[in-house]
Amino acid sequence: MKRTLLSAALIAAAFGGSAQAQALVAVPTDLGQVLAAANSGMTLYTFSQDARNRSNCYDSCAAAWPPFLAEAAAEPQGGLGIIERNDGTRQWALNGQPLYFWQGDARQGDTTGHGVGGVWFAAIY
Repeated sequence: MKRTLLSAALIAAAFGGSAQAQALVAVPTDLGQVLAAANSGMTLYTFSQDARNRSNCYDSCAAAWPPFLAEAAAEPQGGLGIIERNDGTRQWALNGQPLYFWQGDARQGDTTGHGVGGVWFAAIY
């Protein structure tokens, strides 16, 4: 099973105590610790069909897998980057992998999108 594995050192390097530290948190799940959006606690996912620093998830895909959008003032740091989507919005990416939510997750700690279609995987901490 493919997973985006992250070490505590990588997280520390990505956040470095900056404002970006507020973007991601680790939450406990049935898969172990996963990365989640700090403001909602919802699990973040990667899509194996994405290219490095480029999303391939638009239209109906993005309706089911909403991108984890970055505010205009947000800036990349360390492994936590920002890509520009085709529609001009900015999306958080971890080590070049765009990050998404899954419409099927209802609450913090849900990981129902992990393994969907063999191409969607929770960002494992």
